[in-house]
Amino acid sequence: MASDLILTVLMPVRNEGINLRIMLKMLRAVVDVPYEVVIVHDTPDDDSVRVVAGLPPGQPVRAVHNTLGRGVVNAIRAGVAAAAGRYVLIFAADEVGPVLAIEDMLALMDQGCEFVSCTRYAHGGRRLGGSLVGGILSRIANRLFRWLAGSLMTDCTTGIKMFRRDQFDRFHLESRPIGWAVAFEMSIKAQLLGMSLGEVPIVSIDRLYGGQSTFRLGPWTGEYMRWFLWGLTRTRRSQLGRQVQVRIPASTALGGKA
Repeated sequence: MASDLILTVLMPVRNEGINLRIMLKMLRAVVDVPYEVVIVHDTPDDDSVRVVAGLPPGQPVRAVHNTLGRGVVNAIRAGVAAAAGRYVLIFAADEVGPVLAIEDMLALMDQGCEFVSCTRYAHGGRRLGGSLVGGILSRIANRLFRWLAGSLMTDCTTGIKMFRRDQFDRFHLESRPIGWAVAFEMSIKAQLLGMSLGEVPIVSIDRLYGGQSTFRLGPWTGEYMRWFLWGLTRTRRSQLGRQVQVRIPASTALGGKA
């Protein structure tokens, strides 16, 4: 029954067929609660659609055509509108490491968190692979935002976020459809809204199995900078007396740190 679903795993995709096959197998092995996977695509000829169509009957996987406009922000809107789970996990099909964090993210949500983010930059988390320039900019931006804006979260820009579906409208998303800047916006607004926050460290292994990154230095930097400046003074004023719940996996994926 849809009403019994605990988790919707929402994946915005663009021709992620190879990664998607592997990711769906990993989710079946790792997720122990009733869940569904909502694959959101912009075009009907996306190769991810063929993967979903070729699955055996009974798999909890659906393809949703995003008709709201291109980009991750619109894919998230379309995916949440179609979601049936109590919690929604935004997930990138090319990210391997965060699969191991799902159990801990769910635990934090069950303990009262309203917004849980993975972190690559604290508590033993690490980032591997992906664009070298993008990685350097991401690390610097997150450190500066934490220092200058007083952010409680150590990795505002990661796209791996979990939240309560019935609170999604509170974010009032305004990001332009450029890269994953919407993840930065959500992190800032979760803090401004006074949501109960959680973090789980991950080893992020970006694009291990192929495909092509959508990272573009100029447009991405401009949109991330817009949200950096927007949250710079607002965020610091909202943090007095607040803390983030951290759950560190005992998994050897974090080098045995527990």
